[in-house]
Amino acid sequence: MERAFANFLNTRKWTTDSYKSHEKINCSLFLNISKMPSIGSFVANAQITAARPVYNSNYESVLINFADREWEFEYIESLPLEYNDNTYMTNLTSMLAYYAYVVLAADYDSFSELGGNPFVQKALQVVNNAQSSNLAGWASLGNTRNRYALVENLNNPQMVDMRKGSYRYHRLALDTFEKIRIRAGDYSGCAEEY
Repeated sequence: MERAFANFLNTRKWTTDSYKSHEKINCSLFLNISKMPSIGSFVANAQITAARPVYNSNYESVLINFADREWEFEYIESLPLEYNDNTYMTNLTSMLAYYAYVVLAADYDSFSELGGNPFVQKALQVVNNAQSSNLAGWASLGNTRNRYALVENLNNPQMVDMRKGSYRYHRLALDTFEKIRIRAGDYSGCAEEY
């Protein structure tokens, strides 16, 4: 299962941009399977995290850390994971695609102001396609911490300042901190000289 999920996420082209191997997004998906109601049917919790490097450092800054407590999916080892942006095929591939787009949105937002807009729209399309499934996590009513609510907030004009803040924090502050420190002078160790 782990290998199939990783292959699905890592071998599919989610964007038209080209990445060098060191530019790939550091992302993790942790699944805690709580039930197996029948063979090939799973109920789980998921923790999705993504981080980006800070320029001129060995530090990474967290972009997203989201707990999804409504993972219900079917998985049979020998069957391929199929996905199409234009239609709902399975809950599993829709959830994986959704989080791929959410992570890309967060990453692109951190490198350019609202740069993640195309991926927010893609995630919204996944949610709209999955509405017909009537499965947990996609509903517009009820839970305010589900996949629908997350993408709705990312697409909400009232939340634009939060997304712009990600760019200012990551690109304009953290990524340039080393330049600012050098320009201001590195005074570490000065107390020892006096």
